[in-house]
Amino acid sequence: MTSLKVACMVVMCMAVVGAPIMVQGISCNEVTTDMSPCLSYLTNGGEVSAACCGGVRSVLGAAGTTSEKQTVCNCLKQDANNFGINDDYAQALPTRCGVSVPYKISRSTNCENIRF
Repeated sequence: MTSLKVACMVVMCMAVVGAPIMVQGISCNEVTTDMSPCLSYLTNGGEVSAACCGGVRSVLGAAGTTSEKQTVCNCLKQDANNFGINDDYAQALPTRCGVSVPYKISRSTNCENIRF
């Protein structure tokens, strides 16, 4: 009986150690990395690449909670200032990629008001 208890404990410990670590949230670094293929379009206009639209979809998919959506919004505003993003191109990007963003993409958007 003791060996059965020990075996059960070993299996439980292995399950805990082998369990994937869940990372909560999305970081600005991830947003910037995913959106980097869009930088040329966002600063100069022109064509929107498939890689850019893939990055847009990745960012939108990674933001599932209200808090994560607010983080993405704030990161996008920060990147707009850091990289000299053209606001008109930024606002047009979701449509160009065939996705919907439920808030105005603008430096003036109050990200704390985003609720989902």
